[in-house]
Amino acid sequence: MPTLDEKKAVVEEIAEELKRSSAVYVTNYTGMSVSDMGELRGAFRKGDVHFKVYKNKLVKRAMESIGGYDEIFPYLKEQNGFAFAEEEIAAPAKVLKEHIQKHNKPAFKAAVIDGAFFNENQLETLASMKSKDEIIGDVIGLLLSPISNVVSALQAQGSNIVGAIKTISESEN
Repeated sequence: MPTLDEKKAVVEEIAEELKRSSAVYVTNYTGMSVSDMGELRGAFRKGDVHFKVYKNKLVKRAMESIGGYDEIFPYLKEQNGFAFAEEEIAAPAKVLKEHIQKHNKPAFKAAVIDGAFFNENQLETLASMKSKDEIIGDVIGLLLSPISNVVSALQAQGSNIVGAIKTISESEN
């Protein structure tokens, strides 16, 4: 049985993980085999997501010390695994969705992303979110689009003006 000092160290570890992360997902891994858990951990690792099993009571203490996680407390029951994402906040949802489709487990319970709470019915929404790089690409595309449209229009207008001037000068001769 862990000592009080060991428990405090784990609470501090969880609190640091929460501070570093933009998102935390709670999953119920009840009934999963060891090989399924290994496969899930590997998929999370590929998605740059840290997945760990902690005691619910210790997670709750860490969340209470930071604040802003009250809505997730009712979901801290049963056997839970916690997925932490620093940058790509939709990555855990995508991994979970794919794994659930293949194995029907683990059950997604809830998530807190940048202070916003998402319940078990919102996994599909979370999984469909674009990654940070995709959003940046979209914004850059939108910013560049008007510029290229203006350049194209100016070039088209220029050729029309040149054509019109040429036509007028030829008709005067």
